[in-house]
Amino acid sequence: MTTQVLLIDDDVELVNMLSDYLRLDGFEATVAHDGTSGVAEALSGHYDIAVLDVMMPGMDGIEALTRIRAGSPLPVLMLTARGDDADRITGLELGADDYVPKPCTPRELAARIRAILRRTGNGDTSAAPPPLTAGRLTLWPAQRRVEWAGQPVELTSTQFSLLEVLIRHAGRPVSKSDLSDQGLGRPLTRFDRSIDVHLSSIRQKLGTLADGRSCIQTVYRVGYQLIHD
Repeated sequence: MTTQVLLIDDDVELVNMLSDYLRLDGFEATVAHDGTSGVAEALSGHYDIAVLDVMMPGMDGIEALTRIRAGSPLPVLMLTARGDDADRITGLELGADDYVPKPCTPRELAARIRAILRRTGNGDTSAAPPPLTAGRLTLWPAQRRVEWAGQPVELTSTQFSLLEVLIRHAGRPVSKSDLSDQGLGRPLTRFDRSIDVHLSSIRQKLGTLADGRSCIQTVYRVGYQLIHD
């Protein structure tokens, strides 16, 4: 089945170029040129991923992302101005799966889309592997489902992937480089705070240990470690 990609950007020339490349690369691409129609399309259930520009007139990308995330777990890849850390961090905090700084090449965009979709593919769950458990945390990799103390936890696809890496190494530190490779599907770049922002969001969604600490601990100059009581 062809992957359905939704491009939401008011730059007509850019999205036409990107959509033409994606179609040649085996995707099916649909374009929306404003936030309002983009949100409506994203919530239609017809797409596998949305690519959303931050800077749009009217409803900007941040507001569009907020509305999409309120109604759908659809993976969202943000297009941000190069060097604009504020929009980038805000987007990640609101549930964007990753970002690509503009200007970007169509090849880079296609590679990033594939990396996200590899992490979110469900596959055949009829012979699903057993859940992963660490204390009160339980994670079902095939179903991409998480519970804390028996209660469901809603995570974005990227948050789930990062938590899966940590639980598979429970009790051992995992470097930010390994988290980026295995959780984001790309090498860690200098000054990239994506891992930190995603893990901060995960901490807020999970419960605490008996002593009040988060189960995700920062290991100074190393990375992060999942602990349990």
